[in-house]
Amino acid sequence: MESGHFDFTGSMVAIITPMDLTGQVDKASLKKLIDYHVASGTSSIVSVGTTGECATLTHDEHVDVVLTTLELADGRIPIIAGTGANATAEAISLTRCFENTGVVGCLSVTPYYNKPSQEGLYQHYKAIAENTDLPQILYNVPSRTGCDLLPSTVARLAKLKNIVAIKEATGNLSRVSQIRELVNDENFILLSGDDASFLDFMHLGGKGVISVTTNVAAAEMAQICELARRGEFAKARSLNSRLMELHHKLFIEPSPAPAKWACHKLGLIADDTLRLPIIALTQEGQISVENALKVAALL
Repeated sequence: MESGHFDFTGSMVAIITPMDLTGQVDKASLKKLIDYHVASGTSSIVSVGTTGECATLTHDEHVDVVLTTLELADGRIPIIAGTGANATAEAISLTRCFENTGVVGCLSVTPYYNKPSQEGLYQHYKAIAENTDLPQILYNVPSRTGCDLLPSTVARLAKLKNIVAIKEATGNLSRVSQIRELVNDENFILLSGDDASFLDFMHLGGKGVISVTTNVAAAEMAQICELARRGEFAKARSLNSRLMELHHKLFIEPSPAPAKWACHKLGLIADDTLRLPIIALTQEGQISVENALKVAALL
């Protein structure tokens, strides 16, 4: 699948990275997850993003998980690589690892912890774009990174040839119209990064979601996105209402602990092992997530 021709829309999963009891990547469970998403109609897999525990994988593990995901997918579903870092040189290095591999694009989070200015953010993404031909998806999640990629900066970046989309995870629905007003390229794609508000985001002009909920409700999320694409929002809202509690409960404790536990509960992975400093879902959290899975008719 040629990267330059991929349509970054629909229900895209921010996939978990399954691990065995020793904390190593569980490739058998990863294969099972990929098969599940192929069968469920997920439009693409984002490998080693936040939900994939990018913060606790080594650089070599990070690259290996993406390439293993690509290998196990075997052309059946497009793979997007998480390549963000708070050092521009590291983000460029990660991005270059996926040149000519079959990865269709990269999801690049804003630099976290160091709180760059808007000009710093522009220069960061510009430098990445100039060092790769891979399509780049900007990723704005201020609640995690401590900086906010403002619509005016997005508009500047959208002019660069291989910056093709943004994952906007503020939950602020006014961002859709703000970005649309400033970005002249109608092909620039707006994606939600907030499951609880993604359908409203699509109603306002977004083209899809990079989702945590899709880890456990893949067919339902794919169906909702398809209904939204066709403009059948009443049907989409009816289905999404079943998932609303799940959208919230998957963040009841630090992610991806709830999503991993839910995947394990549903038999999608062998174990819900995480790496510190994220710890296993508490008993109270398990009850909440289990109830949400039942409300969603997944259990």
